[in-house]
Amino acid sequence: MIGERPLPAPAGILAPPAGDRVAPWHNARGWLRAFGSLAALAGLAYLVLLAWIYHHQERLIFRPAPLPATHRFALADVHEVAIPVAGATLSALHLRLPNPRGLIFFLHGNSGNAADWLTSTDFYRAANYDLLLLDYRGYGKSGGRIESEEQLRADVRAAWQAVAPAYAGRRTVIYGRSLGTALAAGLAAEVQPDLTILVSPYCSMRQLMRQHHPLLPPALLRYPLATCADAVRIDGPLLLVHGDRDRLIPIAHSEQLAATVPHARLLRLADAAHADIHEFPAYGSELMRTLQALPSNPSEEDD
Repeated sequence: MIGERPLPAPAGILAPPAGDRVAPWHNARGWLRAFGSLAALAGLAYLVLLAWIYHHQERLIFRPAPLPATHRFALADVHEVAIPVAGATLSALHLRLPNPRGLIFFLHGNSGNAADWLTSTDFYRAANYDLLLLDYRGYGKSGGRIESEEQLRADVRAAWQAVAPAYAGRRTVIYGRSLGTALAAGLAAEVQPDLTILVSPYCSMRQLMRQHHPLLPPALLRYPLATCADAVRIDGPLLLVHGDRDRLIPIAHSEQLAATVPHARLLRLADAAHADIHEFPAYGSELMRTLQALPSNPSEEDD
């Protein structure tokens, strides 16, 4: 009836028994256990990711483009050379001119193959330099696969030893581009060529990894590729070329190299990025000028 109070509901039907009521601290403990489980799963996933990267990092660093064994390179005066190494045979392209001033030993970047990197021989003919362009294991028609930095450097050294003796008394130039700059610097520190050219170099792969993947521990990397550490041991002329719009390998790496090696010379190309640096006129003109500045043979140095 109107104005009457409702009767209290029986505690045993609509209200839970006092012993079944959940205390606030019990809810907090449940949330903490759930959060701990999620954190443990995230940590486990991170460890699994690190393990995968450690054992399969070649897939992240190297991007080879294989060629069929039947592929033929159609450039005049360019000969395919087979270079035997431990467990594989490497393929290289060798431009041989009638009376060259010397040899440019070319170590390319991490993608493509020799057919991509050598589409014209006009520059080398104009400079009158032979060229040896090496495909790493798994690239182009080279067999095998890259398994370690030591193996990679040994392959580069074997390729150099296969061709360099034919150029005794002539000028030798070691050229590295992007990934190949660390290999070029390491080889140059060993054999001391007349000129070393590093285009879009990095100070070390560990430093580059910290910039692009700061959450990954540098110790995970099995390819430190320490360009700066090797460059300080290069006695001869060292030319660095870098685009100021390079986002993959910022020009700060070349600046660090130039500061590390006092006799290095840095060419900054305004508006050049990573993949298009060779398309800028100043790139070709400076390389040509530097090559032509080298005496034709060692005896000219005494004149």
